[in-house]
Amino acid sequence: MNKTTNKIRQDFLKFFKEKGHVIIPSSSLIPHNDSTLLFTNAGMNQFKEIFLGEKKSHHPRVATVQRCLRTGGKHNDLENVGYTSKHHTFFEMLGNFSFGDYFKQKAIEYAWELLTSKKWFEIPKNKLWVSVYKDDHETYKIWNNIIKIPSERIIRIGDKNNIQYNSENFWQMGDSGPCGPCTEIFYDYENKIIDNPLDFLENKNGRFVEIWNIVFIEFNRISNTKIISLKNKSIDTGMGLERISAVLQNVYSNYNIDIFQELIQNISKFSPLNNLNNVSLQVIADHIRSCVYIIADNITPSNEHRGYVLRRIIRRALRHGHKIGIKKNFFYKLVSSVIQIMGKTSDFLKEKQEKIEEILKIEEMQFSYTLDKGLKILNNEIKKINNNILSGKTAFYLYDTFGFPIDLTADVCREKNIKIDYTEYELSKEKQKKQSNINKKFHKNYNDKIIINNTCIFEGYKKNITKSLVKYIFVKNKSVENIKKNENGIIFLDKTAFYGESGGQIGDIGYLYSEKSSFMVENTKKYGKTIGHIGKLISGEITVNDSIYSQINEDYRHSIQLNHSATHLLHAALRKILGKNISQKGSLVTNKYLRFDFSYFRTIETSQIQKIENVINMNIRNNVKIETQELSLEEAKKKNAIALFDNQYSSIVRVVFINNFSIELCGGTHAKRTGDIGLFKIISQSSIASGTKRIEAVTGQKAIDYLHKTDNYIKDISLILNCNIFDIKEKTKKLTIIIKNLEEKIIQIQNKENTKNIKKLLKNITDIKGTKFLANIFYNYEHKLLRTIVDKLKEELKNVIIILINIKDNRFTVIVGVTKNLLNQITAIRIIDMITNETKGKGGGRDEIAEGGGVYTKKLPIILNNIKSWINKKLHKK
Repeated sequence: MNKTTNKIRQDFLKFFKEKGHVIIPSSSLIPHNDSTLLFTNAGMNQFKEIFLGEKKSHHPRVATVQRCLRTGGKHNDLENVGYTSKHHTFFEMLGNFSFGDYFKQKAIEYAWELLTSKKWFEIPKNKLWVSVYKDDHETYKIWNNIIKIPSERIIRIGDKNNIQYNSENFWQMGDSGPCGPCTEIFYDYENKIIDNPLDFLENKNGRFVEIWNIVFIEFNRISNTKIISLKNKSIDTGMGLERISAVLQNVYSNYNIDIFQELIQNISKFSPLNNLNNVSLQVIADHIRSCVYIIADNITPSNEHRGYVLRRIIRRALRHGHKIGIKKNFFYKLVSSVIQIMGKTSDFLKEKQEKIEEILKIEEMQFSYTLDKGLKILNNEIKKINNNILSGKTAFYLYDTFGFPIDLTADVCREKNIKIDYTEYELSKEKQKKQSNINKKFHKNYNDKIIINNTCIFEGYKKNITKSLVKYIFVKNKSVENIKKNENGIIFLDKTAFYGESGGQIGDIGYLYSEKSSFMVENTKKYGKTIGHIGKLISGEITVNDSIYSQINEDYRHSIQLNHSATHLLHAALRKILGKNISQKGSLVTNKYLRFDFSYFRTIETSQIQKIENVINMNIRNNVKIETQELSLEEAKKKNAIALFDNQYSSIVRVVFINNFSIELCGGTHAKRTGDIGLFKIISQSSIASGTKRIEAVTGQKAIDYLHKTDNYIKDISLILNCNIFDIKEKTKKLTIIIKNLEEKIIQIQNKENTKNIKKLLKNITDIKGTKFLANIFYNYEHKLLRTIVDKLKEELKNVIIILINIKDNRFTVIVGVTKNLLNQITAIRIIDMITNETKGKGGGRDEIAEGGGVYTKKLPIILNNIKSWINKKLHKK
């Protein structure tokens, strides 16, 4: 059979739907329920809690086509892309799952029927081999006795290094989590019996290709040495869509299947290449798919975490584009091809196409600027190598200076059979890290050393005062029975009105008190499921199990609430004015101001800022009621609630509604009505990283204070300029023209002065061994004019050493120039060092020209004489 990739995907889902499976859409590439994973790397990731028994499935049988990315950790295929025919960074995993329903026999029978029956994939049975875990005798018997596969085509796989469960046929999602023995189905491209099972294991010629892995989830790995049985046995399967497509389309390489061939043809249009089997075309085709789907899940290029993975993939693709002669920016132009080629599964990408293209275009433009230069340096260093090992310092220099990820350098070296000194690379990286941390002071978080197995009920949504019970007291990070007057500590209660800092909202302040004591709360933070009240006991004594009142500072909380509600309005207004593709990157809500970080790759114009303010203030004037509801996560999604889906949410979430204008998941505290905010004013907007913008704003009285301050400032300027405030712009324009004319006149006067000085200086030139030497000290002269004099004298005299010093306010600056013909013996930077070393000064520059400055001006005549003698000796050696 010869099916299209899109048809194979549809047939897989159709088959399992007929077998009673519910079709579940692919989850995001960002795992929502697993902090141990960087990206979703298998179809079972979204079902991990179900496999562990922590959550019940609504359906005992499901099937998915899951988007996966393998670029780090245990599953890292990035380095293999371009060097094998079967590996990808991004791929689609076809999977069927059983949660406590069918187990080994049924899973194997389903797989065999789909692969071999005429109705479905119709693969000849004699082309299929299977592997089983060595101790899994049950699975072996199913294949041999029920499916009737000959024993010579069933390979038992043992443990590596005699470590139990350390086997290719014992599947594990990561270092911890669900796991179990598995059976793998292989397609045989040669179709002949092998005499030795080792030939199968070695698979030297790539004869056998794994197309399906059926995992029997029986255990939970707790640690490297501990595995426990699960209560409910489950099935987790995975079949790479690209691999099974290669089989069904009768091609060996995944890159020869229909979707890749179409994509590769589109890429080749940007290159002078005629060979469509070029490795670089395959790398680019793989990487553009990854980039499109990563960015669609709101990840942007950065130097950290997931953003750095994205940046590495982009830069590796651009390097391969450079390698095959693509001279202009091209990568972002492939986005539309990916969306078109991927079929119905890419429908959700269409609304994000513009954002994806813009992010890739900017990243490509930024890196292309340094790519040529970095590659030239790398290739020059490789030419100098005698032992086939690239210095780790060079690799780090390329990373630090040109943004070359180490795997990009490794990619180039691999093509030339060069290895990298990774030990030296890591040492260089660590050295720089230590240097960058010198002078930095780190504030230790209170959470660092305190772990409490306690739950505190937050009653602050409705109450400002609660009567509570003291559960724990910590002083100097140690648990104590009581806290005394003037001691600083942290108090934990059974319930509280205080909001613990989280979700960008700062913690409350206030008091914990009883008839005999008073504790001033200076901050409130979360510690797991409990809340810590951080502060100082100002009177009496508090003991564990005391009954105590918690009372927040209401004015402080009120200001925070206004800013938090305004933050929600700002988020909604940004989406309305700048587009729905913006995504939140962080926020800070305090009693004084609010800060909001978000992804946006264009310049934000002043007119757009004003539109954002107008939209928000209109909502404030409408005095809309702010409501909250507790909903299931699915219900919240149906209402189009905005969430930071990088975060982990419980099954029941709190949703804040501001009419239909803003609907967000949020655990923070809010105003009762938008009118309470009073006024909203943006006070700054900036770019804090590539593609990441920051807006800071104030509300209420703080906004009025800001407007008053701005108004007073403008009036002060109008008084200085002696004009009406509305005439400031025109008056400033006129003054700018006057200043520019004056500056031009000053330059003319300075040039005349320079010409006079140059004529005087020419009379002071001395000859040292046939070389002209000039040293002169000026007083209260413009230092930048000295540079002009040096340049003109060097150009005119051709063979000269010049030292010009300017003394002002008991300090001096110096500039030294040396013509090129003398650099083998004398350099400007060496002379600068001689001057600054004797005068407690600093300096720097190049061999031809250098500058510096210092104190101890009285020493300068002696230093100049010493330099003259030194020059005489150096030239004598000539």
